[in-house]
Amino acid sequence: MSLIDLAAVSYAYARGRNVLDGIDLRIEAGRNLGIVGESGSGKTTILRLLLGLAQPTSGQISFRDEPLDLRNRRFMRGFRRSVQAVFQDPYSSLDPRQKVADIVAEPLRSLKVDTDIEGAVARALASVDLPLDTASRYPHEFSGGQRQRIAIARAIVSQPELVLADEVVSALDLTTRIRIVDLLKTLSENTTLVLVSHDIGFVTLLCQDLIILERGRIVEQGPARDILSAPKHPYTRRLLDSTPRLPDFA
Repeated sequence: MSLIDLAAVSYAYARGRNVLDGIDLRIEAGRNLGIVGESGSGKTTILRLLLGLAQPTSGQISFRDEPLDLRNRRFMRGFRRSVQAVFQDPYSSLDPRQKVADIVAEPLRSLKVDTDIEGAVARALASVDLPLDTASRYPHEFSGGQRQRIAIARAIVSQPELVLADEVVSALDLTTRIRIVDLLKTLSENTTLVLVSHDIGFVTLLCQDLIILERGRIVEQGPARDILSAPKHPYTRRLLDSTPRLPDFA
């Protein structure tokens, strides 16, 4: 089943050149997708479009085969419950004035989800291997890896179908990265992931499919194993040559 489709999508900032150009992309339920490219390739822009934070200059984005209409509040409420995000910096993505319980519960309250909020928060924290007393503490009391787990708990508390993760391990040390990868691998058994990263080695640990972005265009896409074993585009080969080869991938 297709969750999100991009058909001939381009995006340009006001009076500027296209930062995305003719993007065709399908995100299928149950198949994790890696979006890989260097700085300036268009990764951040495509993430904003996938989250419904911006509209394409041309082309169409669909969610469950219906056009993504940012003006339709009812439709967008369902979309935002189904599509959540985890951002790069675990230090700035959490409000330091709020307790963890309120941070994790934020999507439930903002989306007006009819549920036992306290129970949902407890389940979300348990699913990312954080103790229940985490809920009564503040973000500054935790390490970077623990904060990223809190951010992941916030993303999954509404039981979304799709989680978009933007450079989710780049600010973490190697040991913590490995733990977050293991956590995401477990979570992906029930939730589809889209991982946006400059690190092709990281995304291939978790993703069945890849797209390679260069200067706003997809230069290669397909199953991760095929791209790793026989990259067709010179840009993909350069990315692979600059990344340490990892021992295992999805």
